Amino acid sequence: MMTSVDTDLLRVLADPLRLRIVTLLARETLCTTHLVEETGARQTNLSNHLKVLREAGVVETEPCGRFTYYRLRPEIIEHLAGQFAGLAATARTHAQPKRSC
Repeated sequence: MMTSVDTDLLRVLADPLRLRIVTLLARETLCTTHLVEETGARQTNLSNHLKVLREAGVVETEPCGRFTYYRLRPEIIEHLAGQFAGLAATARTHAQPKRSC
């Protein structure tokens, strides 16, 4: 069964812009300037979404001079994927029985 932490993570990733950011960060570590260029989002809006991702533990930061680089934490995505794999396995195991009305 999914925990409240997993539900919170799903809510974080449900936003289209945050999911786009995560998709971009899966390929490479990027700074805010790169993410603005790639997404077309305003810097302020993007920074707010990055804060949500950082607080949820999905991304981590690396200061580099006056820039901040963002890196995806793959273990968080793997954990969530494992939860879904567990749900799928449970559904396969219990596919036949149905509760009578």
